Amino acid sequence: MVKKKVPDWLNSSLWSTTAPSANDPPLSRSSEDLSTPTAAPVPVTPPKPQVKDHKESRTSGISNTVNRSNNNNNGNNCNSNVAPTDDNGGSSAGPSPEDISRQAQLLTELSRKVINMRELRRIASQGIPDGAGIRSTVWKLLLGYLPPDRSIWSTELAKKRSQYKNFKDELLMNPSEITRRLEKSTVCDNDEPKSESVGMLSRSEITHGEHPLSLGKTSIWNQFFQDSEIIEQIDRDVKRTHPDMHFFSGDSPLAKSNQDALRNILIVFAKLNQGIRYVQGMNEILAPLFYVFKNDPDEEMTAGAEADTFFCFVELLSGFRDHFCQQLDNSVVGIRSTITKLSLLLKQNDEELWRHLEITTKVNPQFYAFRWITLLLTQEFNFADSLHIWDTLLSDPEGPQETLLRICCAMLILIRRRILAGDFTSILKLLQNYPPTNISHLLYVANKLRSQPSD
Repeated sequence: MVKKKVPDWLNSSLWSTTAPSANDPPLSRSSEDLSTPTAAPVPVTPPKPQVKDHKESRTSGISNTVNRSNNNNNGNNCNSNVAPTDDNGGSSAGPSPEDISRQAQLLTELSRKVINMRELRRIASQGIPDGAGIRSTVWKLLLGYLPPDRSIWSTELAKKRSQYKNFKDELLMNPSEITRRLEKSTVCDNDEPKSESVGMLSRSEITHGEHPLSLGKTSIWNQFFQDSEIIEQIDRDVKRTHPDMHFFSGDSPLAKSNQDALRNILIVFAKLNQGIRYVQGMNEILAPLFYVFKNDPDEEMTAGAEADTFFCFVELLSGFRDHFCQQLDNSVVGIRSTITKLSLLLKQNDEELWRHLEITTKVNPQFYAFRWITLLLTQEFNFADSLHIWDTLLSDPEGPQETLLRICCAMLILIRRRILAGDFTSILKLLQNYPPTNISHLLYVANKLRSQPSD
């Protein structure tokens, strides 16, 4: 067999990071616990979002933002109210000229009466500059939560937020409250005079399904006890979501409120999606959405962040839901099939690297790619870089999965020298604790893979 030649554009020192020195910290991360990092860095407090007058409409808010941005372009710097800073791995430096230009382009698109989604995707795929609530609005558009026609945003948002409130009222109620309401309804529906025992159900009136000891499939109490196991798992996972960020972790009122919101969303999702329910790690996918929406400088958007996050989470997960269904693991839509696609993509673009990984050292891609794919790379990079990666993922009109696979393939190519020099143990440690990298460069390499011809 003739070994496939490595493409010329890969034969550059830029594609590979330098080998680790003897002083580098050991690389270690459990491949079994997908959602918990091995060590918690120093907590990071997110910048406080700017709050606008609640009487302003979203439309006027964007127009004002455009004006502020134009002033900033002639002044010193722009707002930065979303991404964490130095302690969490992000950069605290001012925006680059490219960021300022891209922000102006995005604000121009968002100010149109009917937004050009093709152009919005093109600009956003390069990364959305932080500040002015741009990322919050753009993500909602990219996920289809907001329609391109701005004139109906208020109507659509009001309808969706009312629907989510109804979901919470119905699904977060315990059986005792349901029974109490049934009793109240029974009393109200009966016009006959009641005795002093009004509101009390006789033993004959308590149905089998309403009894706490009922094991029937239709019993609200039996369902409640089954849900309790899932809710306990959700509680555990929510409490350990991003322990390095005060926004999610700790005993502050802010953290408690945000944890409650994550918990509500995951419970409602689990109850509405009986085929999947809740799978460990969903909290990590939910966190970036809620963080971005909750830090929108528009007060109305901040108040509706929980409802907005729920629907965007549902939309995002719709493209990956089969990865969370164990019964589909071995099917053409399951996680193993997706990992196989990653393996084939690597083989097409760098057969030497693929052969060393899977033939020579026998590093099965499931050992590292399972977490990469199911958690959408949220555990491989710092939070700010994850948001940048998601800008690109959500901008792909064909859906995020193909872009995700190209990014995963680029991650392997960028450290090919270290992989080719390693054995099974060192490679596995490297891939389960991916080294820091330039995200813009990573996304550039991933985009180059899009245009590479396949055999």
